[in-house]
Amino acid sequence: MPEESQQLLSIAVAACREAGGLLLENFGQLTAAAVDEKAKNDFVTALDRASEKAVIDLIRSRYPEHDILAEESGAALRNSDYRWIIDPLDGTTNFIKQIPFFAISIAVFYRGQAQAAAVFNPALGELFTALRHGGAFLNGKAIQVSSQNDFSRAFLATGFPHHAKFHLPPFVRAFSDIFYHAAGVRRLGSAALDLCYTACGRFEGFWELGLKPWDIAGGSLILQEAGGQVSDFRGADGYLDSGFVAAGNPATHLRLIEILSHHFEV
Repeated sequence: MPEESQQLLSIAVAACREAGGLLLENFGQLTAAAVDEKAKNDFVTALDRASEKAVIDLIRSRYPEHDILAEESGAALRNSDYRWIIDPLDGTTNFIKQIPFFAISIAVFYRGQAQAAAVFNPALGELFTALRHGGAFLNGKAIQVSSQNDFSRAFLATGFPHHAKFHLPPFVRAFSDIFYHAAGVRRLGSAALDLCYTACGRFEGFWELGLKPWDIAGGSLILQEAGGQVSDFRGADGYLDSGFVAAGNPATHLRLIEILSHHFEV
């Protein structure tokens, strides 16, 4: 049996809030010297690193034996059944540009299954949480996916494959297909929050490619516990590894994979 999920969630929430306070305190205060470029147009800031350290230090103080996979420091594996997957600042470019749409995302897995997740946007004060088989919540209030089943009335979120431009031609074709049939598409700049916005019904669905486990681990559990579905572009599991993610309420998810599987070989 996994450790008490509520206890795991409490640590995730505490870590999110601590890191969120750090980010909010420094929002709009970055200097050019505090921003590095890991790859072309792939930025990391001193605050990414400071946020990650704050999260890891808190987790280690309670669970020193657990595995951790984090965006900036990589994997610290200790042969544990538990693994924490951390994005200390999802939406770094938004943060740099002073756009208040960014988040800390934390998920904890037990033997490969997500048990608890927290995604926190400190700029808006929105904390999304979920427990496996325990539902999903926004600031303590239960949330559910949209009941809108008409794809022509669906509002969707996506992200562009700027780190995987070889996928751009099929992405553009799929985007055109989806855009033609749906009510609208938004690109907000944080996959973790896109999934959470889908979980609480602000969007009907979301798709993106080229993602990493830390981008989607927390939001995926939150969406599933809110009644949504998450898969790769063919409706299969393995999206944490492949980075191809289609998500939404059941009807929208089904329509998305019908379209995406036509344009991509995953």
